[in-house]
Amino acid sequence: MPAPRGHATATPNHGRFGLNLLPRTLFGRTAAALLVAFLVFETLAFAVVWQTLIQPLAARSADDLAAKISLAAKTWVELPPRTRTDYEMEMAFRHDLELGAATKPLAEAAPATWFGELLVAALGRRMGQAVTLMRGPVANWAWLDLKVADKVLRVGFSQDRYALQSPLAAVGVFLLGAALTVVTALLLVGRASRRLNSLAEKAGEVGQGRDPVPLPETGPLEIRELTAAFNRMAGEVHALLENRTVLLSGISHDLRTPITRLKLALSMLDGAEPAQVARMERDLDEMNRLIGDMLIFARALQVNDLEARDLVTLLGELAADASRLGPLAWRPASETCMVKIGEAALRRVVGNLLDNARRYGGEAEVDLELSCGEKEARISVLDRGPGIPEDQREAVFRPFHRLEGSRSRDSGGSGLGLAIARQLADAYGWRIEFKHREGGGLDAALIIFRGT
Repeated sequence: MPAPRGHATATPNHGRFGLNLLPRTLFGRTAAALLVAFLVFETLAFAVVWQTLIQPLAARSADDLAAKISLAAKTWVELPPRTRTDYEMEMAFRHDLELGAATKPLAEAAPATWFGELLVAALGRRMGQAVTLMRGPVANWAWLDLKVADKVLRVGFSQDRYALQSPLAAVGVFLLGAALTVVTALLLVGRASRRLNSLAEKAGEVGQGRDPVPLPETGPLEIRELTAAFNRMAGEVHALLENRTVLLSGISHDLRTPITRLKLALSMLDGAEPAQVARMERDLDEMNRLIGDMLIFARALQVNDLEARDLVTLLGELAADASRLGPLAWRPASETCMVKIGEAALRRVVGNLLDNARRYGGEAEVDLELSCGEKEARISVLDRGPGIPEDQREAVFRPFHRLEGSRSRDSGGSGLGLAIARQLADAYGWRIEFKHREGGGLDAALIIFRGT
């Protein structure tokens, strides 16, 4: 028997007013932690390598080149003019250094580099004069003019040969090591995360009363033990639900037999007050109805095969049947709405919502609406009743819970209607949602995801 209507199933929005930068998933948090840890490690490691290896090597390389240039320039000036050409050829062939008298100034400065700054500083210390690196006629070469004795000598050198490549190589090695480590760790965490996601999905199926396929008990010892424990739990829960259904079926059968005999005995009583007999018959009918509702509640989790149906046609049939019990306005979608559903479950859920709307909406007309979107179909039952207090919207889905204090059918039913509707909706992956109706009343909706 339907009960008062329930709550809008809302998910708490934790941190709505605060910025939460922490990922929600295990994989995301592990990836973020590894990334931060390796960034810190790489930064510290590179700083140590820079201070103890790269910078000293670069300074020594620049100083050696400055010494070679200084010595070559001084030697060139001291050589007899007739031997200078041979010396220039030897320096170009053996050391990639071009020497010669500066005939005209160079107009364009060479691009600034870290190694170039070290070389200029080293030459300044050795030659005692300001030095500027210039761009020359040969690509990837740098040129500088030195005043030696009374002559201005121009010296060129290959930047590809003398510039230090260690910083880039060291960065590449660090990044490659970090990438390999992070990728390996994430692959391992990804496998564990997928297994945990599978456990979560199967746990949802168990909560809906289904019997999920056992998960493979593979992987690390801890994952295997967790999976084995979950498989055992799923089997025990399924057996418990089956035993509950069998038990309630037996109880209902055993109770209905004496109730039938009592009704027969009442009808054969002679001299009894008719009003008293009628009340007793109503009580027996109420007991019979309660037994039937409890049996339906116990069987609500048994999911039948899904079949594609047009909700417009199906709900039109429901509306036609429901309109015989009271005023009802049926507003279908503008076109067909094909959805895979369990027809019996849908009829019971929508029927319970209509029963609630009629009971609590008084004599006002009940509206049944269907809106069909690309991703979901929404079946709305709208009434003009008093609605449900927000603090009671979850409680009314519990079995036998009603807003009224009495247990009379006239005042509110047995309290199983919405419990049955909730179990059926959960079992098929649907959602029951309640919200206040504009102008007063309640909008009770069943949301069905298309293609489920």
